[in-house]
Amino acid sequence: MGEILFLAHRVPFPPNRGDKIRAHHLLKRLAQIAPVHVGCFAENAEDRTAVAEVDAIAASQCVVDRRKPLTLAGVEAVLTGKPVGLTAFHSARLESWIQQTLAKHPIDTIVIFSGQMGQYVPDSFAGRVVIDLCDVDSAKFEGYAEAGERVWLNTREGRLLAEEEERLGARANATILISEDEAELYRSRLKDSSRVTVQVIGNGIDAAAFDPRASEPHAELQARQGPHFVFTGQMDYRPNEQAAEWVIEHLLPVLRTKYPEAECHIVGRNPTARLLAHADTPGLTIWGEVPDVKPFIAAADFVLAPLLIARGVQNKVLEAMAMAKPVVLTQEAATGIAAHDGEHWLVAPADPKQMAARIETALSDPDALFDLGASARQFVLDRHAWNAMLEPLGNLISPASEARNAA
Repeated sequence: MGEILFLAHRVPFPPNRGDKIRAHHLLKRLAQIAPVHVGCFAENAEDRTAVAEVDAIAASQCVVDRRKPLTLAGVEAVLTGKPVGLTAFHSARLESWIQQTLAKHPIDTIVIFSGQMGQYVPDSFAGRVVIDLCDVDSAKFEGYAEAGERVWLNTREGRLLAEEEERLGARANATILISEDEAELYRSRLKDSSRVTVQVIGNGIDAAAFDPRASEPHAELQARQGPHFVFTGQMDYRPNEQAAEWVIEHLLPVLRTKYPEAECHIVGRNPTARLLAHADTPGLTIWGEVPDVKPFIAAADFVLAPLLIARGVQNKVLEAMAMAKPVVLTQEAATGIAAHDGEHWLVAPADPKQMAARIETALSDPDALFDLGASARQFVLDRHAWNAMLEPLGNLISPASEARNAA
């Protein structure tokens, strides 16, 4: 086969948030198949520092600073009739580099990571196109609108993204979704599903990195009485912000009626003003960005994932399970991971009394709690290794590539 053009909406280094983790492993796997040319966006100094890592794996690269204000992207979206998600990630410089790369190199496959980047596939390109949508973004925005959040904007974004998802599916040789649930949701929303080839490739986990034997609990948490409840994630991502607010305002007060020394730890970069406004809440610590999330998970008595709106597979959940920690989560956060309630995790509705009751029952039986964590780690080892997850990718890129690589 020829070479691959890989386009991602964020630099896939360092792999320290959900979308970057998946893009990182996709890129590494693609580089094993053929030379890869990488086009992506940098959003901060950490991303720009990571360009050296892109250079190390890519045959060529173009990393563009994404500095377009959201307000400008919104104006462009209204004027052009496009989703904000597309105008926010449009770059004339990246578009020019793509045209030059296709002209100079024997690219026979374009791999798109995230729907925002599908706009860069030229109509004239005659090779294979593989698009990893990850999840159904349009449904997420519809969910925001249904919850009463910026109803007009989110309704518009959901509708236009749904049209783009349909267009991309018809354009691609294969469209990847992160779980069977997301794949079925995607198919159900298409006007003509017969035109779309869907492949499920789930998220993996680096179980060696998230090994409970290799991570010391955070000393400050360990020194406090607790119990300790940890919620991790990118805190300016609305579903995470919303879940953290629910924990602070509803779950934590109920937990502290039973456990007066209970503490909740919100761990993740860019906590919003809405979250920081709760900083004086008794029993709450908002840590913001930390060098390593693993010591916080290691010190947790429970990891929380009470997402109210969720798409795809939650890396935060897989990470906690790999660390052999008990996880309590909503059904929304459980979607896409075929674990069993009561065996690998605890599923509870977004009702603080019901969730607290499940936590209390579990904490009252330390042996059963240990077994829950151990079963969670074994589930991840058996079902979510990255090599196994990405095995179908080679045949999507080139049906003959896997056979040649194995020869």
